[in-house]
This record gives sequence, structure tokens and C-alpha cells, in this order.
Amino acid sequence: MIIQSTRVWQAGQFMPAQLDVQEGRISAVYAYGTKHADEDYGSRRIVPGFIDVHTHGAYGFDTNDGEPDGLREWMRRIPEEGVTAILPTTVTQMPEVLTKAVANVASVVREGYEGAEILGIHFEGPYLDMEYKGAQPPEAIAQASVEQFRQYQEAAQGMIRYITLAPEHDLDFALTRYCSTHGVVVSMGHSSATYEQALLGIANGAMSMTHVYNGMTGFVQRQPGLVGAALRIRDVYGEAICDGCHSHIASLNIFYASKGRDYAIMISDSLRAKHCPAGGHFELGGHPIEIRENGLAYLKGTDTIAGSTLAINHGLKLLVEEAQVPFDAALNSCTINPARCLGVDHRKGRLAAGCDADLVVLEDNYDVRQTYCRGAAQL
Repeated sequence: MIIQSTRVWQAGQFMPAQLDVQEGRISAVYAYGTKHADEDYGSRRIVPGFIDVHTHGAYGFDTNDGEPDGLREWMRRIPEEGVTAILPTTVTQMPEVLTKAVANVASVVREGYEGAEILGIHFEGPYLDMEYKGAQPPEAIAQASVEQFRQYQEAAQGMIRYITLAPEHDLDFALTRYCSTHGVVVSMGHSSATYEQALLGIANGAMSMTHVYNGMTGFVQRQPGLVGAALRIRDVYGEAICDGCHSHIASLNIFYASKGRDYAIMISDSLRAKHCPAGGHFELGGHPIEIRENGLAYLKGTDTIAGSTLAINHGLKLLVEEAQVPFDAALNSCTINPARCLGVDHRKGRLAAGCDADLVVLEDNYDVRQTYCRGAAQL
């Protein structure tokens, strides 16, 4: 199948081109008009599929539910916002719930599903700081333990690829070192870490920070904290929830200016309420949450933000059109940067020969015209 447009994203810019898609991969890239096009998208932008490494759920499903049908429905429908690959993300809860959740993801991957590709699991908690727990259930927060994590990884059949933890509570950074040497990206978050503790976390293998500005020590001139570390250490990845609510658009601009083109990662941090009507009542980690008219989720009866309902294509629009982030830096943050962080950039995050045919066709207003997951049209 030949797909073409006068604006195909290549090498940090748009160019007229054709993509030859065979057996789920891009087999070749040709000059525009070289061959007869099966799908001609005119001047619409064709960009790599979006990758969301921090998302708890959507369409009424949450990763912690441990229900295969819900997970399959999520993967089938999420390409509507351009997402072609994902890390279903847990939230802190008791061991039996987390064990069932990660085992469910492994089972669905083994048995088969359609839509966005599950690249692994993001294990957010339970090894977090009590003061900066945010909406994470306090009763389930635990001491970092290599032995316990190995049990979770066994239940997940090795699919935990990314973990959020508070480094200051990881004794001698033992779990950080274990994960970083066993193929699991360590991201520092929900943490009271000082700037110096963050440096030690990185020295022991941490390579990312979870939803920067949120759930971490803030920046003060004499105490830079974890936010200061995220801004100062420019070659460590950092996630950002790009909904304009979790972080002011000026804060997003500052973060992206610090990270440049290569180390920012846009995330949704979405809950089961995403793509559900506003005003609904749901749960997170066994605690009730409510969705208000601004689209944010809150712990019921409080002003504690519990997560977002952000669609990634809307986040891209906000970054470019409101936060004034350069288009290439904004796009990289939901394509090639998360792919590099996870070590899958040889096949994800780029439109190049040999890569998976994960494509998004965008209208000028950032609406998704079509999404291809490994060459299969989704909409």
C-alpha cells in the first residue's frame, strides 16, 4: 500500500513523500508521486504515531481493574486520538490488586488484541513518598523492595518496562539499580527528594522524572528540588502533562526550553474517565473521584487533582499553539523521545524504512483524520 502527502514528517521537517507500507512496516520511502498512491492525503500532515507512556485508562476502564475486555476495548479505540503505542499504567494499590493488574496486561498481550500496541507496563508506585503522594492511596504506599518488585515482574511476565518511585525512600538505591540493570526505566516522582538526592538517583540508574512540576519538590533558589533537577539536568527524560491545567502553559514552555528537542515526554496521565461524559463519578485506587467541567479529575470533595482526561492530539495542539513550543520539540515529545526512552526507537517514533507503519494523519486543527497501527487503518 502506498500512502502519500505533500507533508510527511521526515528528519525534523515536512516534505512531499510516499510511504510504502508492507506487512505492517514501512518498506520504503519514495519521492512524492513516484508510484500510484492507494491513499492520497493531499496536504494533510502525516506524522509518526503517538506513544503514551503514562496513562491509567480511558472509556471507563482502568489498568488496575485487571479486566481483559476493558483493556482490549481501550487499545482498540485509543487510536482515535493518534495513539499507536502505550504503557498501561498502574496506580498504587494493595499487592493482590497490582498482581492481578499486571498479570492481566501480560495475558492480553499473549492472547492477542487489536489497535494500539502495548509496549509494556508503567508501574507507578507503590514505592512513593507520603507527602507527595497526590491522589495515590496512602494505605497502599510501601517501602521499596527488590524482592517484592521481582514478584510483580514475574506476574507481569517481564512486561514492567517503566517504574515511578521516590528515590529518597529506596534504601541505598537498591531497587533503582536493580531495575535499571534489568531493562526497566526508573522515573523519579511522587517524591520529596532534594536536588542532591535526585543526582544520586540518576547516578544509580534513574533516567526520567514523572509528571514534572506535579507530585515533587518544587524549585526554590536555594533548594532546587526535583523540579530544579528536571530543568538543570537536560539529558535526563522528563514527563509533562500537557493539558494546561496540571502545569501553566508558561511552565510548559520553560520545561520544553530546558529539555530541548530530545528529552521531554508528553503524557496524558489519563484516568478511566477519559472519553466519558463530564460529571461522572469514578474511582482511582479504590478512592472516589469526580470529573469537573474543566475536564480534570479530583479526589471527591477535595481540590486534589487525581489525573487528566487529556487526548494526546489536543496536548500537541496546546504545546504548539498556546505554549509556543516549537513543533519539532512538541512532536518529538510524543513520538521519538518516548521511543528512545523505552529503547524501541529502532521501530517506533519515526517514519523510516524498517520502522513499524504507525502513522497519524492530522488536520490543520490537529483533529485526527486517520491512524494506522502497524499498517492497519483504525478509523
